[in-house]
Amino acid sequence: MPPEEILAIRDLQAFYGGAHVLHGLTASIQSGATAVLGRNGMGKTTLCRALMGITPPRTQGSVRFGEAELIGSPPHRICRAGIGYVPQGRRLFRSLTTDEHLRMIDRGLSKRGRWTIDSVYELFPALAERRHVSGVLLSGGEQQMLAIGRALLTNPRLLIMDEPSEGLAPTVVERVVETCRTLLAEGISLLLVEQNLGVATALADRILIMLTGEVALETTAEALLADEAVQRRYLGVERATAG
Repeated sequence: MPPEEILAIRDLQAFYGGAHVLHGLTASIQSGATAVLGRNGMGKTTLCRALMGITPPRTQGSVRFGEAELIGSPPHRICRAGIGYVPQGRRLFRSLTTDEHLRMIDRGLSKRGRWTIDSVYELFPALAERRHVSGVLLSGGEQQMLAIGRALLTNPRLLIMDEPSEGLAPTVVERVVETCRTLLAEGISLLLVEQNLGVATALADRILIMLTGEVALETTAEALLADEAVQRRYLGVERATAG
């Protein structure tokens, strides 16, 4: 049985004022893990924000999640539809402890599911030990755990992760990869936006490569790792390393 299409992106245009960032991007996101790769400035973060209804201020086209059209919907409705978001840079609040970050999300939920504060602490025991510490005083790896845990509390079917390995030590990146594998085993699909080729290919067999606001190439992890010319052309890397 072929993978289920869970997110259908058709002719997505995104603008910041007069700047045209996404140029008719079309892609099918299937169940399991899909990775989006590309150099800096190719529109990857804009894609994440457009899918979540956060920014840019003007979008056109269609994004369908199951039967629901997401273009024009506010972020909280997109979240309630079943899409979670782990933003680039974690986006934590200095005034909130680890526990308060999670409880803020928990209090806003109209329904509960598999993921609760207790199950987030079971997944990330280090967070339980530092539940009374300000989120911004956590280590980089702990902050990423908190950002993931916060998104899991919405009990998403699809989790969009923007640069989850950014700025993390290699051993911490390995833990993030293992966490993602756990989530996939739980039945959560991942849309993983990365610059780290090793992380992307360790988690996703299906790879989309962005170039100037469009999907320039759809390939597989195996094919990409075997093709150094494609890596140099689209990603600017000389050699692939598996994560």
